Amino acid sequence: MKYSNLLLATAASLALAGCFSLPAGPAGPQGATGATGDTGYTGATGRTGGTGATGATGYTGATGGAGATGDTGATGYTGATGSTGATGRTGATGSVPAGTVVIVPAQ
Repeated sequence: MKYSNLLLATAASLALAGCFSLPAGPAGPQGATGATGDTGYTGATGRTGGTGATGATGYTGATGGAGATGDTGATGYTGATGSTGATGRTGATGSVPAGTVVIVPAQ
């Protein structure tokens, strides 16, 4: 029973310890600033690159050939001349009754 009382007392003190809180203490002094490191060396300057070569000049293209001349069209034929029509017949001579005079006014 000696251990059980000790175990019970330990459990009770742990349970009650979680219920109590105390205010925080004052802040401690600020630490000293560390020393600044040495500046590193500057690297050497690189060399300038070489100039590039000039490109080759392109060739001139070929000139196109002249187009063919077109053919002249055929000349048309002259149409045939028509035939002359037949001459009409002369009408019959009329008879004039005796004693009648026909007057034709001038135009």
